[in-house]
Amino acid sequence: MNVRLIRLSADAWYHPEPIPEGVVGHFDFPLVTLTTDEGIEGHSMEYCPLGQGPGSATQLVDIFAVELLGKDPLRHEAIWQTLRMKQRHLYNVTPTLWSTIDVALWDIKGKVAGQSIAMMMGGLRDRIPAYATCPPQTISTVEAVAQQVASKKAQGFSGVKLQLSGGSHLDIPRLIKAREVAGDGFPLMVDSSAVLTFEDALKIGHVLDELKYEWFEEPFPDAHVLQLRKLAHDISTPILAGETVGLFELAHYLADGAIDIARADAHHKCGITGMIKALGMCEILGYELEIHTASTPLMDLANLHCAGGTRLSRFVESHHDMFRFGLKSDPMKVHEDGCMHVPTGDGLGVEIDWDWMDDHTVETYSAKV
Repeated sequence: MNVRLIRLSADAWYHPEPIPEGVVGHFDFPLVTLTTDEGIEGHSMEYCPLGQGPGSATQLVDIFAVELLGKDPLRHEAIWQTLRMKQRHLYNVTPTLWSTIDVALWDIKGKVAGQSIAMMMGGLRDRIPAYATCPPQTISTVEAVAQQVASKKAQGFSGVKLQLSGGSHLDIPRLIKAREVAGDGFPLMVDSSAVLTFEDALKIGHVLDELKYEWFEEPFPDAHVLQLRKLAHDISTPILAGETVGLFELAHYLADGAIDIARADAHHKCGITGMIKALGMCEILGYELEIHTASTPLMDLANLHCAGGTRLSRFVESHHDMFRFGLKSDPMKVHEDGCMHVPTGDGLGVEIDWDWMDDHTVETYSAKV
């Protein structure tokens, strides 16, 4: 196992505003490489915008390398179950770290099999409609909403999601303006990032019903199951939630009817192995599962492959352009058909730009047999 810290300035995230005081001025992305005895490499990448990059890199090597070194990487289910059992006592570590390991194992498996991850999942489709998520710092006013929606629609996206957390007084005019600019029938969504009161969410929800939004995402923290269930009952716009809950907790949200559409990605739901389990769970119970962004390029490629292996996700999410770094040929671009196309190469199916990665590596960690 080798882990590099890939450093990007936070300027791009906060542009056109300066980086605020009191926040980390850079993102350190842990790039994980697992290498077999035969020299086959599997790659993955961790999330890191809040300063957790170095800590995550250390934990990957110190906690998880011992469970991998000397093992057969093709037995990813056996490794996954071992990591699941180990998680029982990792009280201060979340399963996202072994999600990252699992993606690297699937990358190896695809390279050994000579198939893409999507094909190993069944190869249901080779392109998925992509919607653009507008980061919250770009939509602080009604006018900014109008500009963002018009721009994303002109760029060919199949939908636009707004991230609004100002409450009903500020957000309802923005939601109305977005529909005016987008026009009837164009897919719009809203994500309130878990900050609303029930009363505020209900006001917004009734407006979303009138405006025909596709979904109302995370109006409250995922832990507020009773509020989610009540809101889902009181409005017709689907409630989409479950992003922050673990794979095994998601089952209760489905069985309890707390949400209308499930939210998941390969980072939050225990890797590609976990996503296969989540997708099966949702299909058996009759739920859609909208695949979330992971805000790292290799993880988002894993999510794109997962979308290629299921019919449950209507869209894939395209976040800020800054998360499309270090890969050749821009594999996550949105094509003229409004879709992302699933890579067809082996494993993750992309070529890493190692010169670029070398130029942005600030530290390395490694563990060997």
